[in-house]
Amino acid sequence: MNSEHVREGVQSAPHRSLFNALGYTKEEMKKPMIGVVCSYNEIVPGHINLDKIAEAVKMGIAEAGGMPVEFPAIAVCDGIAMGHTGMKYSLVTRDLIADSTECMARAHQFDGLVMIPNCDKNVPGLLMAAARVNIPTVFVSGGPMLAGKVRGEKRSLSSMFEAVGEYEAGKINMEELKLYEENVCPTCGSCSGMYTANSMNCLTEVIGMGLPGNGTIPAVYSARIRLAKMAGYAIMDMIEKNIRPRNIMTEAAFRNALTVDMALGCSTNTMLHLPAIAHECGIELKVENANEISAKTPNLCHLAPAGYAYMEDLNEAGGVYAVMKELSKKNLLDLSGITVTGKTMEENIAHARNKDEEIIRPIDKPFMPIGGIAVLKGNLAPDTGVVKRSAVAPEMMVHEGPARVFDCEEDAIAAIKGGKINPGDVVVIRYEGPKGGPGMREMLNPTSAIVGMGLGSTVALITDGRFSGASRGAAIGHVSPEAAVGGPIALIEEGDIISIDIPNYSLNVKLSDEELEKRRKAWKPKKRTDLDGYLVRYRALVTSGNRGAILELPKDWE
Repeated sequence: MNSEHVREGVQSAPHRSLFNALGYTKEEMKKPMIGVVCSYNEIVPGHINLDKIAEAVKMGIAEAGGMPVEFPAIAVCDGIAMGHTGMKYSLVTRDLIADSTECMARAHQFDGLVMIPNCDKNVPGLLMAAARVNIPTVFVSGGPMLAGKVRGEKRSLSSMFEAVGEYEAGKINMEELKLYEENVCPTCGSCSGMYTANSMNCLTEVIGMGLPGNGTIPAVYSARIRLAKMAGYAIMDMIEKNIRPRNIMTEAAFRNALTVDMALGCSTNTMLHLPAIAHECGIELKVENANEISAKTPNLCHLAPAGYAYMEDLNEAGGVYAVMKELSKKNLLDLSGITVTGKTMEENIAHARNKDEEIIRPIDKPFMPIGGIAVLKGNLAPDTGVVKRSAVAPEMMVHEGPARVFDCEEDAIAAIKGGKINPGDVVVIRYEGPKGGPGMREMLNPTSAIVGMGLGSTVALITDGRFSGASRGAAIGHVSPEAAVGGPIALIEEGDIISIDIPNYSLNVKLSDEELEKRRKAWKPKKRTDLDGYLVRYRALVTSGNRGAILELPKDWE
């Protein structure tokens, strides 16, 4: 075992003296040493309950014969970080989490790990670390929040952001806004729709790194505590069987994740995180693969913000395994891979059952015959533009309109709330990409403002930033190459006609190649004067520059 390096032999006497200082007994020192990576903090609603999860995990490890040792990982609440400079820091934390967890695991020679994440960048960051360290590891998340209720109808955080837009448009008064404010987030847990956190927790289950129910059991249910104890048992079984993350996270497992992603209608941010996690496993997962998989994968779930069902409803309907069982009816998944249960995925889902065919549509009666995410390309997005197709109104699947161009999120929001955006317009927000932001901020505020102003079915939005899983409407993000490196989105001028054709995976500006080339030659890099943090300006992606990171700074900013 790894821990023998710090616990056995004469040369380890100094190490043992330090373990004595920690209060460990000789009996404990003979057991496998399991790192419990707990992301508990008192600022993220999805993490405020993780101390209870950690205690249950440690109890399970101890009962199964292990020595649990807890250490922390950071996490940012994207909702609190939204709409100001804090959002420049969110995506960066994914790599910081991976780096720091790798450091802790390697430095202290753990024999196994139980990861306890919950919110957006915390899950992929810890999955990346698990792949790097490659010792037996199991994930157990903190679970989703229960949906709130406003006037008898279920609501969530995305409803809150949209309510702000409605208030700004004069559609609701302050009393109504307060009603949303006090009721949309009623419990601890990751926000209650199929946003990024819940998307990644569900896909952790699909990949095979989380136990059944990891993605869907609500945070406040006692079943979540039982699941945490079972994670403690599972890690000891994995050590005995020597099952490691790279045995589980295979190319087939990632293709399964993309397939279930399409069926669930997950966040577009999965198109950032899955390739980065796969990279750590030595696997190249191209974003373009999403269209190939989407073309043959029906969309079976319409969870908020695409629909009016929530994570608790998916859990009651049978959870992720029930969705996988439906997909298996058309042989859309490779179920042969081993998982943290010690069994194959085929064995795991054998007894799964779809208990609610309105929440999880049968494979032959889907919401859409194709998947929930589409990757667009064209002269405006030579590399990629990603859209959550399942959350787009039918009338906006094909759209053409004049560009309204903004060089930052704040200017766009001011124009939207100021009534300066008209039906038919295409809002273009640029210089918000990995380099241009820097930090690739989420654009939940602009999309929510558009929906709140009643323009969700008539106005599109494209950006080289990214979208929250809570965004809905014709919102196309991750447009690449980004403006900061001279991508075509930097060349768009006010009034240029933008053509969006989601069914045909195209995103174009109606300009000739000659005109685009003329503008390209005249383009000059935008100089930033408001970069306000050394981490984002420099440390942001130096650490992981060669490890699949999506952040990189322009040379003239280093």
